[in-house]
Amino acid sequence: MRNLHTWTQVPGPAIAGMTMAVDAHTPVDGQAGGEAGRARRAGTAHRPGKPHPSGKASGKLESTPLVGKPHDVLAGNREADDPAIDLALSGTVFFDIVLTGLAAPPASGTEVGAEGMGSCPGGVANLAVAASRLGLRTAVAAAFGEDVYGDFVWETLETQERVDLSASRRIPHWHSPFTVSLAYRGDRSMVTHEHPSPVPQEEMACALPRARAAFVSLDEDHGVPAWAREQAEHGARIFADVGWDDSGAWSGSVLEQLRHCHAFMPNAIEAMSYTRTGSPASALSALAEYVPVAVVTDGPRGALAVDQCTGESAEVEGLVLEAIDTTGAGDVFGAAFIVGTLANWPLERRLRFANLAAALSLQHTGGSLSAPGWADIAAWWGSVHAGRGEADRRLARDYGFLADLVPLPWLPTDRRRASATIGLRN
Repeated sequence: MRNLHTWTQVPGPAIAGMTMAVDAHTPVDGQAGGEAGRARRAGTAHRPGKPHPSGKASGKLESTPLVGKPHDVLAGNREADDPAIDLALSGTVFFDIVLTGLAAPPASGTEVGAEGMGSCPGGVANLAVAASRLGLRTAVAAAFGEDVYGDFVWETLETQERVDLSASRRIPHWHSPFTVSLAYRGDRSMVTHEHPSPVPQEEMACALPRARAAFVSLDEDHGVPAWAREQAEHGARIFADVGWDDSGAWSGSVLEQLRHCHAFMPNAIEAMSYTRTGSPASALSALAEYVPVAVVTDGPRGALAVDQCTGESAEVEGLVLEAIDTTGAGDVFGAAFIVGTLANWPLERRLRFANLAAALSLQHTGGSLSAPGWADIAAWWGSVHAGRGEADRRLARDYGFLADLVPLPWLPTDRRRASATIGLRN
């Protein structure tokens, strides 16, 4: 089943002077952002991507930015004998169809219309694509069916998103896992159909290249997988999140697994449930007893974290934004936090960067292909500089570290967003 770890959204007013730039080029079944009429809080930041005044006519930032060119934030830290891969992941890759703009989910015996639609890889692909777009060399071990859906997700990940699939397998006579996601009122529901892969996940994951970091999702029934522990024996840092516990048991055995991990990134409800505490801050303190780096995301209230390796603690506020689809926002947050950690950024900077990346993903349909690239980040940063209000000045101070990361006259490249369908004939 799918990991429903996501960001809870609460309706709220927009910050004065803030509007949302919806990508008019994004193929959302003919709709140019009709889903974006509802203001949301998501513990993340979003600013419209206004053109930067310094851009030349041929290189001006678009108001609806694209993914942009690859940018290696670890370039200054790489050594000749470092692992070829920055982040290794293993899990299920789904073919996702995301329907947005529903007034409500369909009741029994009824049919409802959706204003928008997007098709994209899902599941473990969400975090893999987000990490790759932010500059990490990413590898995934997963099963792919030898069907049209499998063709689409494989080509999208390997060719378009530059994800290493050398440890993945194409499985004959097995159809790709499939999910329909319904986005409505800032939340979502899912319907999934899948069969177990004939090739065990662990068998494929053992073929993953050596990496700087590994990402796993913890649950009560399975410990930290052997492939990830083996990566850690060779120096990799294990980053973990956790899925929703439908049983309501919130077993302490999950926390015991953190002894293998470098960082744990649950949301506030998960953190408080597992630690039996009454506040995100208390949950964070409890989690710090189990893992070197603990992060708790708290929706509209932001995120807080402690890093015992550096002796830092930090808390950053959430910002108001408008959203189309929340699918995969938690994965984007996790990917961006891993980027900042591997780049040795201060803890507060890591949290702010993760908030921003997750927020920018909310303006597009679909989980994996909504993830921002450096052009999106540069456009947001340019819009902050172009603004004249107090909110812009505050954001410019809080996110001043972006000045060293992104050039303002960034040139967007090809469009890489979720389209309404696949295999269109010209």
